[in-house]
Parts: sequence; C-alpha cells; structure tokens
Amino acid sequence: MEFLARFSVLSFESLIQTVFLGWIVLLSAFAGNVNCLNVSSLAGNFSGVSAMAVETVFQFPSALPKWPPGKGFGAGEIDLGGLIVAEVSNFTKIWAAQEGGPDGSGAAIFEPTAVPDGFHVLGYYGQPNNVPLFGWVLVGKDVTNDSAAAAAYGGGGGGALASPVDYTLVWSSENTGIEQDSAAYIWLPVPADGYNAVGHVVTTSPEKPPLEKIRCVRVDFTDVSENDDWIWGSNGLNIYSSRPKDRGIKFSGVNAGTFIAQVSDNGTSSSVACLKNLNPKNTSAMPNLSQIDALIQTYSPWIYFHPDDEFLPSSVDWFFENGALLYTKGQESSPVAVQPGGENLPQGGDNDGAYWLDLPLSDPDRVKQGNLQNSTFYIHVKPMFGATFTDLAVWVFYPFNGPARAKVSFLTLQLGKIGEHVGDWEHVTLRISNFNGELKRVYFSEHSKGTWLSAAAVELQDGNKPVVYSSLHSHASYPKPGLVLLGGEDIGIRDDTERGDVYIDTAASFSVVSAEYLGPAIVEPPWLNFAREWGPKIEYDFEKELEKVERFLPGKLKEDLENIIKNIPSEVLGEEGPTGPKGKDNWSGDEDY
Repeated sequence: MEFLARFSVLSFESLIQTVFLGWIVLLSAFAGNVNCLNVSSLAGNFSGVSAMAVETVFQFPSALPKWPPGKGFGAGEIDLGGLIVAEVSNFTKIWAAQEGGPDGSGAAIFEPTAVPDGFHVLGYYGQPNNVPLFGWVLVGKDVTNDSAAAAAYGGGGGGALASPVDYTLVWSSENTGIEQDSAAYIWLPVPADGYNAVGHVVTTSPEKPPLEKIRCVRVDFTDVSENDDWIWGSNGLNIYSSRPKDRGIKFSGVNAGTFIAQVSDNGTSSSVACLKNLNPKNTSAMPNLSQIDALIQTYSPWIYFHPDDEFLPSSVDWFFENGALLYTKGQESSPVAVQPGGENLPQGGDNDGAYWLDLPLSDPDRVKQGNLQNSTFYIHVKPMFGATFTDLAVWVFYPFNGPARAKVSFLTLQLGKIGEHVGDWEHVTLRISNFNGELKRVYFSEHSKGTWLSAAAVELQDGNKPVVYSSLHSHASYPKPGLVLLGGEDIGIRDDTERGDVYIDTAASFSVVSAEYLGPAIVEPPWLNFAREWGPKIEYDFEKELEKVERFLPGKLKEDLENIIKNIPSEVLGEEGPTGPKGKDNWSGDEDY
C-alpha cells in the first residue's frame, strides 16, 4: 500500500488521461491506509505516549535561563490588589481512574503541596493520563487589610480569603464500577456570604474534608469562569479545566488552574469562579524589553515548510521593496508603489474596500515565491488572564497563498485557482507564565480556528523551542507532520505537512511590532495599522473551477466533494486577500474567544 500513500498529485490535464472510474470504488476501500488525521482529533492523538504518561513529570529539555532583571516578571508572586497569588506545580496524587476521558486512558486528580508559607490552597488540579504531568494551580495570600471592603462584602472577617462554612458532595465514584485506584469524592466548598469557591477538594473518604483544607475568595477578587479542555468523564460526571469566560488584553479574569466538575443530571456546572486582578497597575508582572528578547531566544518556534511549497515567507519590507502596489477604489488604473516601510499606506479606519494591496505588475511570479532568507517574524506581546500570563503571538507573512488540493478517495486533485490569494498572514502563539517565565501552552493557528496544546505535548528542539509544521500552499500551522483532511474521512481539502530541509528558527530575524502595555517603548510600523486587505479579490468563476474537476468524478463523489467544499472556511478557499494582524479578533482577544 506504499504506492497509495505516495500517490502523485494529478493535474487537470493528466487527470483526463487517467482511466480510474472503473477502479475508484475498489481502490477507495484501501484509502484508509493513507496517512490521514481528522482535524478534530489532532490534539488528542498528538502525544503518542503511553496511557499512564501522567506518572512521569514533564521537564523541558533545557533548564530555563535566569531572566534579565525587571520589576514583577518572573518574581514568583503577583499582587492582584490585596490578594497575592503564587503558582504551585508540586502535587500529591489523590485519585486516578484508568479509563474514560481523552483516548480512554483515564485521568488523575492532585492536591497541591509545598505551598509557600502564608499561602492557602484555592483548589485541586486534574489532568488526563495520556500526557506527562505538567500542571499548576494558584495559591493565595491575603494582604488586604481593607476594612471598608470588608464591610461592603460582609463575609468571614472581610479579608480576601475565608474558609468555607461547609462542603457539598458533587459526585462520588463509589459503586460506579470504573477501573480506579480507590473511590473518590469530589467536594464543592460552600462559601460564606460575599465569597466564591474557585476550586474543589477531592478525597478518598466519604467524610467531609476539614474546613481549613481550602479557602474561598472574596467576590470582588473573582470573575465568571467557563469550561475549557475536557479532562475526564464517566457515570454522569464530566471534569473540565476552567478559564475566565471573558479573555483578552482588556479583561482582568485570572485562571486559577483548577478544574470544574459538571454533573449531567441537571446539565449545569458547579459554582466555581475564576480569580480577578484588581490591581490598577495590573501589568506590573509583564516582561520588559530585555525580558521579551530573552523569552523569544528561549522559546522561538522552529517552522518547517513543506518541501514542495513554492510560496514561502518574506519580510513585509521585502514585499514592498519588490514592487507591491497600493490600489484605490475608483482609480484601479493608477496604482502606486508602496514605500519600503509602508509610510504611504492609509492608516486606521475599517476594512471598507477603499484600498487594497497587490503584487507588482512586473515579475509577479517571483514575488509570489517570497524570500525566506529575507523573512522577518513579527511579535505581538500582550497580557492574558489579568496579566498573569504573557502571550507572544509570532506572525508570519507570505506574499502568496497557493491553490488548494482535494483528496477524493485515493486521488489528490488540483483545484485550479481555488484557494489562491495574494497576502497570507499566519501565526503561532506562545503562552508564558509571568510567575516564572515558563512556557505553558502553544497555539497552532489553522485557518479560521486552531489548536492549543500543552508544552508537554509539543515537539521541542534546540532546547525548549516548539516545532511548527506549515502546510503546503495554505500555510496553516500544525504540531506534527502528516496529512490533516479538512472535511470528511475520505474526501476533503488537504493540509499536508512534512519535515523537510526547508526550515527556520524564528529567532533568526524577528521584530517586536507591538506591546501596548509598554507605551512609547515600541513604535508600531505604519503597515501594522493598514486596516484593509493585503490582496485583491480574485476574479474567477468558482463554479467553473470546480466543474473542471467534478466532471470526471462519479455522481456520488462529485456530490460529496461539493458538500465538503461548501463547508470549508473561506480562508482555505481564498478569492481575496486577508486583513493584517490587527484586523484579527485574536489581536486583542484570546485565540479561541
């Protein structure tokens, strides 16, 4: 079956000469042997580790450097305005199930240990068994001494923290029949008036835990949380990691690292809140310029480009210097050359179609190919989770996005001009803890959505640098090589990635183009505030391009291909250039917000 996995790409002309209609039904039965991943299952299948990988504690290949001096970044503690929090990643396993959850491998619940003096536990930690142990929770220390706030919220002495007044049993694994270490009991703290619980306690005894086991948090230090990643589920219970419901550079919700237990009897979650940063100078823990540089040198992604991709990145300046043109609506016959730094680009406004960029009239095919040696990777630094985390969004510019390809049974078909457009902005985001500078998660942008992965589930090389695979022509980012099929299991749009000889460390040439919290220390380039599209709307007949391929397919496959393409994101199918990084929702929001 090796020849099927490496079946050559058929152009439109060669397709006419290929007699395959009589074989297509027979050979499609073998298509399952093609190296193909369903996009929705990518994250769950990535780790490739044993079911009990959680028994191993994840460690980065290289020790973290000593960060350059600054104010609050990497200091170990962050003041939320009277509630000081610290990150704890030392745990004692309380309970584990050996079935259910992602990949059916079970999950484990841990109690935080080695809590610093004066700090209190706010909740326990849980994760699936199919990745090494790599987690954290926040613990809290009350330094409010705020009698006015105490009177306003009226609970438990008025401090930022208070012991619960009781516990409610949320769920028990006793008599469930699941494979487990022992019976588990999940307890929700009952807070005093004016306080909220931000986590659970788990025991292996039916007796309620001591009230001193955990602390609840005064309501003004809390915000609304929501379910994040699924950790485990069985017998009417689902456990999720939690995160603030409102996320982005303007929001103050803080992720406590705890989990949410949701019982299916009523379809509602336990009343678990997240934390909130009330500190008016809530960016004090964000990195300064020298610390940003050190973070980039430590965690800069390595990007592997598909060896067959003729459309590679360049710097924005290279694109402009090689003849990129600015068009104005109503004056299409007289475009003007974009100045090297984009100084003559219209600033601000909306994407109203009044202006757009395009390739040069002279030798556009050369510019389409980009110039990897002259590429630059553009860094946006932004606070996340109430400035307890730093997101480094690494933006990559491609002058051209190549045509899409479809997999139909065992064949790969070129889709003509479908998928082509001028200008292609892609990115990868590194989520870094401001407590210690540790990389926690990596976001791989994949067209209109993407995938968050724990740093423990990401391929690393050259120390602690994540590896990213850029897909052929579409340039979506993936954490491993292979085929991701956008659509169905046997018919869809191909995103192929491969570890070849064309790659780059993004630290080789980078530019920090925006870090709003640093004020005038970072001057944004003019092109960053160009709000219009980086390519024209391509004028071609979409239906005719599709018909060129479909007319040689049997009726059922033709119908299936049409249905798949109609549901593919517009970013994949092209037709017009994208807006720049600032035009994306994730510029000021969270990646999947």
